[in-house]
Amino acid sequence: MIRLPLLDPASPGRFPDPHHALAEPNGLLAFGGDLSPRRLLAAYERGIFPWFNPGEPILWWSPDPRCVFDTATLKANRSLRRALAGSAWRVSVDEAFVRVMHACAAPRPGQQGTWIGAAIIDAYASLHTQGHAHSVEVWEGDALVGGVYGVVVGRLFCGESMFSARSGGSRLALVALAAWLREWGFPLLDAQVSNPHLLSLGAREVPREDFLAQVRRLSAQPFDPAHWRKVASRDAGDYL
Repeated sequence: MIRLPLLDPASPGRFPDPHHALAEPNGLLAFGGDLSPRRLLAAYERGIFPWFNPGEPILWWSPDPRCVFDTATLKANRSLRRALAGSAWRVSVDEAFVRVMHACAAPRPGQQGTWIGAAIIDAYASLHTQGHAHSVEVWEGDALVGGVYGVVVGRLFCGESMFSARSGGSRLALVALAAWLREWGFPLLDAQVSNPHLLSLGAREVPREDFLAQVRRLSAQPFDPAHWRKVASRDAGDYL
């Protein structure tokens, strides 16, 4: 029988030590609580994130190992440059945060349902309004063809999900995001749970202990969210 700590609704800043997370399922740490901005930010500052299906209790995770991208090396590869050569796509920041979330929640081949339900969308939209969550969008004319979104704590970007409506859409969004993070002194982009697709894009696995040390260091570094508001829309070729 799995025994998990139940989070105290009256203490949104308190979480169990991530080292107490289960080995199976990997990283399951606690349940309950809420998705208030204060609790979500407290979770990300500790290397913890929510992940649950609509209708289920809120589940909190901190897996070992952790999947991350190094922003210094996350750049467009030859195949992406070749695929998008001469394209009229453009890239924007925070123009369509909720639309990106809904696109990430849309059904995908081979998947049944989505974990990005109404409660998650409402919670992260609130974080976005407060300047803690951001999106990168890829456009073909007026059509949204790719995007990624996530949460910022200090100088760490915690990626949540991405999507492609056209081949290369999510990869371009990820590359563009990494370009801005590099410029702003963000060394890591957290990708949470490893899978073959993320690894094929250049992600790597790190022990949880190493990741948590990075989280403690990076989340304590101040960063002015006004930088996000100053990012102008650019042609895709500027990131290739």
